[in-house]
Amino acid sequence: MIPGAWPVSDDIDDRTASVESALLAAFPARLAEDVRTVARALPPAYRPPYTHCDIVRVDRERLTIPHRLPLPEPSDDAVRGLSATQARILHCLYSRHDDGYVRQRHLRRILPATDPWVVPYVVELVGEYVVDIVIDIRRGLTDVVTVRTAQHEVYGRFAATDSAFLHVIGQRVTSYWHRYYRNRYPRRYYPGRVILDELDEAADAYRAALDEAIRCYRSRPRARVGG
Repeated sequence: MIPGAWPVSDDIDDRTASVESALLAAFPARLAEDVRTVARALPPAYRPPYTHCDIVRVDRERLTIPHRLPLPEPSDDAVRGLSATQARILHCLYSRHDDGYVRQRHLRRILPATDPWVVPYVVELVGEYVVDIVIDIRRGLTDVVTVRTAQHEVYGRFAATDSAFLHVIGQRVTSYWHRYYRNRYPRRYYPGRVILDELDEAADAYRAALDEAIRCYRSRPRARVGG
């Protein structure tokens, strides 16, 4: 994870253009047209976006994930016209909202998804200070440690390939546990800590499977060249 910043402007037209540009950086390039469609459905930001963001790697692409978005929610009609992929993009974005209830509501819509680009939006909220949101993630990631499930594969791969981001989330988890929840949970049983331990387990399984695949590839019989 590398700290980043979004462009900020006080002019509403510039602000709208800045938001669209920033949204394009928050998702894989192949989704650019879908992101533009979603951006057109969004109401104008009611203030400039917060500048803090997390930079993650998904399938060898660098994505810039906003930490908070000051956007009103779109109308039902605007959402109804989106495709399934575009709806997931929208729910990912509103899981960044500065209202915790809005974050939680949209998080619940993306928890069942196993698109690799959805994963960092869920994992970032493991470091959330609102424990009810963290508990929702714990309940939603039921298959993270179950081998040969889509959830195990996609979350394990992300955790294995962006360990720096997981480390930052771990620091946030420890900080919020210590500040708000240490009298409610032993550290090892705090929901955020449990999730991170399971992500570590899934990452270890992913690395082991990858190592085994490489070993099998290298030890395969080689075709003989010539007579």
